[in-house]
Amino acid sequence: MNDVQDRWNLIFGLVSSAWSAVIALAVVPFFLRFLGIEAYGLIGFFIALQAIFGILDMGLSATISREVARCRGSGHPEEARDLLHTLATIYWLMGFAIGIFVIVAAGPIADHWLHDTAMPSAEVRDAIRLMGLIIALRWPVALYAGSLIGAGKLTHVSVITILVSTITNVGAVLVLWLIKPTISAFFAWQTLCTLAHVIGICIIGWREIGGRRGAHFDKAGLKRIWRFSAGLSVAAIIGTIFMQSDKVILARIVPLAELGGYVLAGTVARVLYIILTPTFNVIYPRMTAMLASGREDELTAYYRYGTRLLLAAIVPFSAFVAYFAHDLLLLWTGNAATASRVAPLVPFMIAGTVLNGVMHFPYALQLASGRSRLPATINIILLLMFIPMLTYLASHYGIFGGAIAWALLNAGYVLIGTWLTHRQILPGMGLRWLAYDVAFPVCALALITGAGATLASVAATQIIPKLAIGAGFALLAGAFGALFCPPVLTYLRTIARRSASSPNPSTSTSR
Repeated sequence: MNDVQDRWNLIFGLVSSAWSAVIALAVVPFFLRFLGIEAYGLIGFFIALQAIFGILDMGLSATISREVARCRGSGHPEEARDLLHTLATIYWLMGFAIGIFVIVAAGPIADHWLHDTAMPSAEVRDAIRLMGLIIALRWPVALYAGSLIGAGKLTHVSVITILVSTITNVGAVLVLWLIKPTISAFFAWQTLCTLAHVIGICIIGWREIGGRRGAHFDKAGLKRIWRFSAGLSVAAIIGTIFMQSDKVILARIVPLAELGGYVLAGTVARVLYIILTPTFNVIYPRMTAMLASGREDELTAYYRYGTRLLLAAIVPFSAFVAYFAHDLLLLWTGNAATASRVAPLVPFMIAGTVLNGVMHFPYALQLASGRSRLPATINIILLLMFIPMLTYLASHYGIFGGAIAWALLNAGYVLIGTWLTHRQILPGMGLRWLAYDVAFPVCALALITGAGATLASVAATQIIPKLAIGAGFALLAGAFGALFCPPVLTYLRTIARRSASSPNPSTSTSR
């Protein structure tokens, strides 16, 4: 994979992530208006439930991506076709079983797990049954998307993602507005969209891999991939627990209305994944290629400077959002009470997400080196800390305690994960990377953005001018952070030399 391909992959990934995030954020005020904060909390519970069942993926969607790329590169596409057929059979059976389980458990979940809700119990049960159907239908989507990524069809995945996110979210608003403003109507529309999604991506996935004709169940292929997949599975299981168990545990401890506020703060923090997800999708295969060809010096530079560039992109924006959380929430939701309730959570949620994003580089390094057990070990250590900490803080401080737990968890992840990673891979790099490539850029960029935010608050009293000044300083901080990255300086110098050496059209003479 070359720099040009990396650039296009990143661009397509960024466009897809950005569009999906913008659509998702734009519809939130409408969901709050038509459904209320309690029902929005139920939507957050569904997202967590779906992600937790996702641990049964067992790392197979990531594995199929790697296997499709390997088989195409080695000239044996039939192996990838057989493996996709094999895994698809397993996926559909598992999706059916999960859907049945959730539908059967709808009553106990509605009556005994969800805490202190004023919504009719029958409506909650119907919504949970629809959740089960959606999870079952959506289950194989990750597998087919993984096969497309492995086949180098990131454009296909991006276009599908944009279409599905637009139709699903905008259509949901129209259904609530024009047909029926209930949570059951919301999930009914999600069910129809999910059915269309899985049918479409299934057809496209098979077409790009050569069609289903001649494919057979491949036991040998399963045996070949199980070790790598097993290591990814353990890491994915525990990682999902970190990302989603807070909402499930909070659903048992706090009222559903408070859970809705917590989900709203998490939605703000997840905006960072517009950058984080496509970044990982680019750096993981690039690091794999560098390690495979023995280019360790190049890998070290890519690892360090890539981290600085990522932080230049996310830290100023995160500091800006954290400082102006109340103003941004007020503009977004149009509800002063909701903004006041959610704003104190945002700095902790977004700080935790920044720290989680920093660890995308060590995580990619772990997988690129084939050490899938290493992230599993790190996650097990963190899990032993997280669940008790989350339960204690949430029991004493409610959703505010949940936000603190998320920030503390990811602080521990950075410290423990860096130490364990660089004991085995690029030894001696850990402390240098943590100090010079993480801590220093984070502090400098946050300080510049914070100073600008303070100046904005003093210089302006109206929300829009204040946010404009603060955003300007955030952009300045981001530019400063990018200039601190040597490859960016080299690129700028190259452009400057080319400009200086090119002839000036106004002074050149014609022949």
